[in-house]
Formats: sequence, structure tokens, C-alpha cells
Amino acid sequence: MFPVELRGTKAQTLMWAHEHEVEPAALQQLRTLAQLEWVYGVRVMPDVHLGKGATVGSVIAMQDAVAPAAVGVDIGCGMEAVKTSLTASDLPDNLHSLRSRIEAAVPVGFNAHKEPVKVTRLQTDVHGRRATGATLRSGWSAFWSRFGDLDPAVQQRESKAHKQMGTLGGGNHFIEVCLDTEQHVWILLHSGSRNIGKELAERHIAVARTLPQNRDLPDRDLAVFLSGTPEMDAYRRDLTWAQEYAARNRAVMLDLVCGAVRDEFEPLAVRFDEPISCHHNYVSEEIVDGMPMLVTRKGAVRAGAGDLALIPGSMGTRSYVVRGKGNPASFQSASHGAGRRMSRNAAKRQFTVADLVAQTDGVESRKDAGVIDEIPAAYKDIDAVIAAQSDLVDVVATLRQVLCVKG
Repeated sequence: MFPVELRGTKAQTLMWAHEHEVEPAALQQLRTLAQLEWVYGVRVMPDVHLGKGATVGSVIAMQDAVAPAAVGVDIGCGMEAVKTSLTASDLPDNLHSLRSRIEAAVPVGFNAHKEPVKVTRLQTDVHGRRATGATLRSGWSAFWSRFGDLDPAVQQRESKAHKQMGTLGGGNHFIEVCLDTEQHVWILLHSGSRNIGKELAERHIAVARTLPQNRDLPDRDLAVFLSGTPEMDAYRRDLTWAQEYAARNRAVMLDLVCGAVRDEFEPLAVRFDEPISCHHNYVSEEIVDGMPMLVTRKGAVRAGAGDLALIPGSMGTRSYVVRGKGNPASFQSASHGAGRRMSRNAAKRQFTVADLVAQTDGVESRKDAGVIDEIPAAYKDIDAVIAAQSDLVDVVATLRQVLCVKG
């Protein structure tokens, strides 16, 4: 059934969704993107929806060029998960205490740590199966030493970046405690490069708009950098650093959450497996159809053969651990989540707190007006999204959340 080819595009655009299922504005955005002379091909995931610059749920292979707005402002945003030794029978009927402990360990929304997290104090599992702390300590000083090489416009933000390392943020970012179908407890979280990634992205998007090659673009948000230019070199430098910041941010958070879980269930000596981690807003150098390309995934994960990835639903549905099949037709990619079916403002207009309470029944979470825009009904059916990409991934585990922390 899939993929289907999007009509009216210059560069081949293959979709894991039918045209009638995609909002017209997103289809037009895809067609505009595929008109760019540097675009070799576009691949569209089943969670596709309208985005700024480029469509969320798109994979773009470009030759010697990158559009920073097609990466997005949350550079390196992605997922992290770990399976624990706990089972459903270990959990109390009321999880409010655990949620409070997690929220005390990880600042949410615009909040930050009062002082930077000391990674030397982060722990590893007693059996050595979760090396998060050791991995974080590796290269930590070298990573921060590169801050001085970043764009001059963000140099005054170093202290803030240190204190936001290991924080959640808001919007669709979350921390969850989940159960798989065998009743094992998992920790799952979603976040990115926080304010420093946003500021770097906005700075480079502004620079790209001023460059000669972008003067006559149909959408100024599709301004590109070209390989071999100082502007591209500067962007790639900052992009790489921000992607690493995002990965380290998730790893710090995961360790903090694991610590909170360990403390909450102290008599049980909780153990943790090897974490699974993946970006879904990023750029990488890859070979596509035998040619070197710069591949941008905006709301998509790499699904190379054997790659483990995480595809969440919403705060009242399921999430999936998947293994990539390495399908070259999709540029070895898969969806990053369920994808929104309506805007945040539309969700706020349509739904009430009572609707949120009903749709998150059985989940220990916020149930107030501040998170109505994250109500499950604002998202597409995650099961249908997974079914549409059966040629891209195999399901490894199905997770049902019992606790959700949001900013």
C-alpha cells in the first residue's frame, strides 16, 4: 500500500500516508520544499503535519545544502527510554508520590536547576548494565570547552545552558513511567536542546535569509546554506554541538529520573537495562542511492537495519519501541510519534479540562487547563501510524503509560 508518490513535485516525494489524510497546507508545504534545486528527494512519514519552514514528519535529502528551518528550532529533539527491573506488581495504586519525586528531580517548563548538575555524582547500575553516568562523564569537559566556538550571539548564555542541562521544557516534552505488555516497567522521556538550541537555530535561520541564493525562494523559511561556505561551516559546527547537547540533556534527565525511581523503591534495589536513545530533529551525512547527501529529519527517526528507536503516542495512549528494517525507499527513516491532527489553539478551543480528565483516565498526570493542548484527541491514532509503516519498522515493545510528567 505504501509508499505513494505525491503528485506535482519536482523532486521525488514518497509518502507513507494518503493525500486525503494530510491537511492541504502541509501538502503544499511539501510541494514547495520539493521544488528547491538542492533537494534530491523527500520522504513523508505517517505522522506528517504542517510545520514552520518544513513539514513535521519529513525526511529531506539535499546535495551540498541544508535548510536550517527544515531542522527546526529544537535541534536534536528526541527520545530516551530504559527498561527497569520493576514490574506492575511493584507499583502502588497511587503514583502521585513518584510523580512528585520525579518533578523534584527534573525541572520542567521554563525552570532550570539552581546549580549545574554534577555529572560526577550520577550513578550507574550496580550490575553495570546502565552506563549512563559513565558515558556522560566521558567527554564532558571537552564538550563544554567547545561552547566558546559557538556563534558570538549566544556566548552570554553559557551559564543558562549549564543550568538547563537535565531539564524537560514544556509543550510536547514529557517524562513517563510505562508498562509493556509483559508488565515490565519502563521510563520514557522526550526533550531536546532547550533554549540554547533554539537561540542557535534562530540565529542561523536569520543569517540564511540574507544570503544571495535565497533571494527568490517561494518560502523564506526554506533558506539554505551551501557546502563550502563559511556560513554552512558555522551552522554545521553549532548544529553538531546542539545535537550533542540534546543527547546529553536526555541522558542527564534519564539518570535523574532513574535516581528518583531507585529512591522511591529503595528496598527493591531497582536495576536498569541499557538505554535506547534517538534524535528526531537533526541532520546527518548519509549515502542515498549511492551518493553522499545531507539528510534532514524533522519529526522522523533513523530506521536503519537493526536501529532501535522510540515512537510515542500521546499522554493517554501507547508508545512503541521499534527496530528499523533499513528500507531505502524511506531513506531508512520512520515516524517520530503520532503527529498532531489539530493545532494547539484548536485543541484549546475544542476541549475542556473534563475532556482531558476522561482521556487520561488511569494516568497519574497533570489534569488542568495548562495541558489541554496536549490532550490525546489532538493527536493522530498512534496505532494507525505504526500500522502504516510496517515496511519500515518492527515493533519490539508496546508501552502504556501509567504516569506522565509535563511542563
